[in-house]
Amino acid sequence: MSQARFVVVGAGAIGGVVGARLHRAGHEVLLVARGAHGEAIAANGLTLEEPTGTETLDVPVIRDASIVDYRDGDVILLAVKTQDTMGALAAIRAGGGADRPIVCLQNGVANEEMALRMSPTVYGVAVMCPGEHLTPGVVAAYAAPVPGILDIGRYPMDKKDTGAREISGAFVDAGFLSAAVPDIMRTKYSKLLLNLGNAIEVVCGPADGYGALFRYVFDEGSDILKLAGIKYEEKPDPRREQMRMQPVEGRRREGGSSWQSVTRGLGSIETDYLSGEIVLRARHLGRDAPANRLLQELAAQVAAGEIPPGSVTPEEILAKLGY
Repeated sequence: MSQARFVVVGAGAIGGVVGARLHRAGHEVLLVARGAHGEAIAANGLTLEEPTGTETLDVPVIRDASIVDYRDGDVILLAVKTQDTMGALAAIRAGGGADRPIVCLQNGVANEEMALRMSPTVYGVAVMCPGEHLTPGVVAAYAAPVPGILDIGRYPMDKKDTGAREISGAFVDAGFLSAAVPDIMRTKYSKLLLNLGNAIEVVCGPADGYGALFRYVFDEGSDILKLAGIKYEEKPDPRREQMRMQPVEGRRREGGSSWQSVTRGLGSIETDYLSGEIVLRARHLGRDAPANRLLQELAAQVAAGEIPPGSVTPEEILAKLGY
């Protein structure tokens, strides 16, 4: 894997941070970034802001995955939001990269199945990395001394696979905590439950936890997963203690990935694959998930510009739920 080139499709808050750190660690990296972000990287390099300082790195960048010169040994790090996954996969296929390993460096649990339709070699990554991308050409990582945890596993499980361990080693080279785990989806479902707070953040605004509302949403999600027979890690990962949030360039991280999408005015949001995943699983069971369903719909309204972000209080949502 030391000879692999990492093609990062989606060099935003996660892809940009991981790509920059892999590049800095001596791995060959090619970023795929569109629009003003890609133009800024091409003109001035990728600026990585961290609690320990800021550095601008001369990382190669290209504007679309369909024009990458895919090579033997390439590993594709897919880091777009889930609602953009099918478009990114189509671009990879158009460029001739369909038979390369695809590593889903993404929230949610739907991406691996999408990627497996195209590539025979798919890996999932449970991403714990408080990154940020709001300004073209700039990404930020807010945790220290460890910037994130990137556990990885083959999808579907394959006990003979060695690639997960090799890619994990590259992540460790880049300063992340990472382990190759046999059942990566179990870990990703644990992260999914934490990501149920993304819709709350979009609808109610960033805050330090949401008390009763998050507990309501989390408990509803965990109950649905258990009824569906889906396993997840119930105990917090003790390694998270090494990810302490720190200021970057004198500012604190305002909000997570979904909040950043709204702030940038992208017009789409990943909560259909976070809160919406719980709604989907509930409907398969002939049940409802009213808290997650309400937040999914409200987040979609925020993304569409129908209601302002942060304009609904947690108390108003709990009242609608009869809490």
